[in-house]
Amino acid sequence: MKTFSSWLASPWRRAALGALAGALPVLAFPAPAAWWFAYVALVPWILLARGAPTQRRAAYDGWCGGFGFMLGMHHWLLPDLHVFTLVLAALLGALWAPWAWLVHRFLAGVPSRGRVAAALLVLPSAWLMVELVRSWQGLGGPWGMLGASQWQVGPALRLASVGGVWLLSFLVVAVNVAAAVLLAVRESRVPAVAGLVATAAATSAAWVWSPRPHVDGQARIAVVQPGVVDGTDSGDRRFAVEERLTRQLAGQGVDLVVWGESSVGVDLAARPDLARRIAALSRETGADILVNVDARRSDQPGIYKSSVLVGPNGLTGDRYDKMRLVPFGEYIPARSLLGWATSVGKAAGEDRRRGSEQVVMNAGHGLRVGPLVCFETAFPDMSRRLAQDGVDVLVGQSSTSSFQHSWAPEQHASLAALRSAETGRPMVHATLTGVSAVYGPGGRRVGSWLGTSASGAAVYEVPLADGVTPYVRYGDWPVDVAVLVLAALGLAEGVRAVRLRRSAPAPHVPPARTVRESPVRHGR
Repeated sequence: MKTFSSWLASPWRRAALGALAGALPVLAFPAPAAWWFAYVALVPWILLARGAPTQRRAAYDGWCGGFGFMLGMHHWLLPDLHVFTLVLAALLGALWAPWAWLVHRFLAGVPSRGRVAAALLVLPSAWLMVELVRSWQGLGGPWGMLGASQWQVGPALRLASVGGVWLLSFLVVAVNVAAAVLLAVRESRVPAVAGLVATAAATSAAWVWSPRPHVDGQARIAVVQPGVVDGTDSGDRRFAVEERLTRQLAGQGVDLVVWGESSVGVDLAARPDLARRIAALSRETGADILVNVDARRSDQPGIYKSSVLVGPNGLTGDRYDKMRLVPFGEYIPARSLLGWATSVGKAAGEDRRRGSEQVVMNAGHGLRVGPLVCFETAFPDMSRRLAQDGVDVLVGQSSTSSFQHSWAPEQHASLAALRSAETGRPMVHATLTGVSAVYGPGGRRVGSWLGTSASGAAVYEVPLADGVTPYVRYGDWPVDVAVLVLAALGLAEGVRAVRLRRSAPAPHVPPARTVRESPVRHGR
């Protein structure tokens, strides 16, 4: 009977196992949402890289695992991007090759206690570097950061207020490393247990000592979700549904009404009739209405996605143009090279234009709101900037109608919980077709979700808070710590290499023969 190690000798089998191991953490995210699984989901991947015959093979294991993770996390893109989804997963999966190389470097064989202790710092730091690189919006943005799997865990949300989603990712990876050591290396269990204890202590300290948002009021905010509206005239019919649902809010004392992304398909400056209809709704409800326009602008060239505030007298002048566009969905990077993506999927036929700055809007009733559009809610730095600028409420406007029957709507809605916890500000996540959700200043859900089967208008009592969280004050400090850890590792490895060269014995060189000793000169 073949042993497991002999079965793994096949590169293709090992690659398939690596991809499967890398995909396991996806189960910790919505829709499965098995948040507890995140703390052991990396163990098979770690053990595979640890047991690789060479460091080069371990790097391949990291690449295969990264491919599996990215494909699993973005599988819902397949109907739109087709084979290009696999290409993107393969390219981004390579980011995990150095991480797996380090897994082998520190945990292969029977590692000493010192190596295990170092691994508990180095491997989470290396993981954060992967998340930092792929957080660049040109590479798809920070969708699926490991720490985001903890969006519904109270202690984790408290930690997010201290170090953002970065700190959560660091600690989740550290727990996985400790669990792998406990499972596979009996001789080095002491530092692994110490790492688990330190993680528990840090979580407890954050729970007790980190400042809590001080709730000092509330606002009644309504979300209008029209539901799925298909057909050639879907834009006009969707507007009519949104108009009807908004009119139902009259007399309910709302402070703000929020429509989803692309809720208006024409530039309101070019269609004053539609602007007047929205203004009439504002007068009926007694609240400003935040709509989202996806259209070619009349005052400058190009298509923009814009959050536009409409009051009882018409357009207020407050407008936010989306700054971070979805690669391939809203623009094609290096279109001259990758424009062929439009022939194999639903990639953007024309690049949308970017906005230049974030905006804080005065929505009346003393309410200051900061809009984010679509996957901008995945970027912690954008919500942090709005909190620094003094917003009362973060507002995300989204449309996941293209991915209605996938895990994408739940994944997207969960991100708002992290942004609320990080900033200490409530967040409203409004969509066209679900899932719409509202979270309080600490990241806890307010009211019920509007699911993908819902069409309606819901009013939420949103608690307002003041104060500054440590994350808003100090930013992405876990990333800075990770950089320092890896820099210290590089310095230590460099010093070690120099010492090895100096201590190596000089190579034996046979004595050179002189002319007098030449056998030719002696007639031999």
